[in-house]
Amino acid sequence: MKNTAYPLLRSAVRSLNRSLTPLKAAGGRLRYLSPFPQRFTGAYSSFEDAIAAARSNGLAGYDHEEIAQVAFDKMCQVAPWDYPVLFWMRQVMGEIDGLVDAGGHMGTKYRAFRDLLSLEGSFRWVVYDLPAIVQAGRRRAEQDELDNLHFVDRIGDAGPVPLFLGSGLLQYLDIQLSDLLGRMPALPRHLLLNKVALREGGAIVTLERIGKAIVPYQMRDEEAIRRDVERLGYHLVDRWTIPSLAHVIETHPELGPSESAGFYFRLQ
Repeated sequence: MKNTAYPLLRSAVRSLNRSLTPLKAAGGRLRYLSPFPQRFTGAYSSFEDAIAAARSNGLAGYDHEEIAQVAFDKMCQVAPWDYPVLFWMRQVMGEIDGLVDAGGHMGTKYRAFRDLLSLEGSFRWVVYDLPAIVQAGRRRAEQDELDNLHFVDRIGDAGPVPLFLGSGLLQYLDIQLSDLLGRMPALPRHLLLNKVALREGGAIVTLERIGKAIVPYQMRDEEAIRRDVERLGYHLVDRWTIPSLAHVIETHPELGPSESAGFYFRLQ
């Protein structure tokens, strides 16, 4: 009896979800009319379409100094989802002398991790980000006298580094990761990705509200990410999930929740 009951129950749940999809969609579209701003709105097939929609609604994209300070103090704290990254960084610290922190904002991970890792001496932590964020980050690092923290707005200027860290990078990156890695002088041996937004059924781009700005936010296909980096010679060492960072697009709940995950790849 038990062997037949579970498949029947799963089938009934799937049928119920399908029947509720039009209601979910209608309810989601009504949120466009809400006087309260939603965190995620819209669903687009490309970054270009998403940024065009964002421009029609005000401050678009992340390249604005006005949003550099949004949640800065909170981002400088160690979060639960940082610990897999810290674990793998500790495993390789003996063989690396620096890293590039792609999408590293104003050096928030450096500030969060420096008391937990050996980052003093000649260790170079290079943040790659957009020009407005880099400018704000440099000023803040000078104020805080963080001599090991450097900033570039062209990733090739980071020089050859043994570790690439992308924590919360891929949802805001408007190119393939392999294209970004290809702009570096040499491929980093270690590749750590965290807080990667994933979804089944193909990638989509939504719009996220960050302070006063509206920013394209991509939920990617996991297999596409893996193929993209594996063709460069990387192989997957570890993968972890971050359930607390799953998101639903408020205006398009019928598309289902995203999954947040992290990856450690090593160059063969």
